[in-house]
Amino acid sequence: MKDGRDPLEGGRSRGRWGHDGMETLYTSNEENGSIAEIYALLSLQPVFPSKLRWLTYEVEVQLDEVLSLPTLPELAALGIDLARYSAREYGRTQEIADAALFLGFKGLLVPNARWDCTNLVAFTEKTDPGQLTVMGTSKLVDWTAWREHRAAVRAHLS
Repeated sequence: MKDGRDPLEGGRSRGRWGHDGMETLYTSNEENGSIAEIYALLSLQPVFPSKLRWLTYEVEVQLDEVLSLPTLPELAALGIDLARYSAREYGRTQEIADAALFLGFKGLLVPNARWDCTNLVAFTEKTDPGQLTVMGTSKLVDWTAWREHRAAVRAHLS
């Protein structure tokens, strides 16, 4: 989260699993998954915004009605082109999120498009107080150190 923002506040954004007609909170099962998603977004800027401070938080989630689609083959079965999954083409994923919200799910468990882990996307308009709780304290993201870590992981996987 950007410094100063409530880490449990959802937003109406045009993301992979949400749009401006629904409130979502994107979380990841791994810290690097969350950082990778924000890094990809910030990297679209002409100059990487180095003055903004970003923080990570550990969040405990207690949602019993989550649509679980944690693997890429499950997404492919729903009509998602896996070769384009990391592209910013959100039409089909937003349709799936809309259907899940309409059917009463409180969130989605889906593959992260930027890191080898899963994301939990909570529909914050459907969550009750206490179902999302910040655990411990925040941690400042060091973008230089994270880029080095990402490069080392990629080199190891090659």
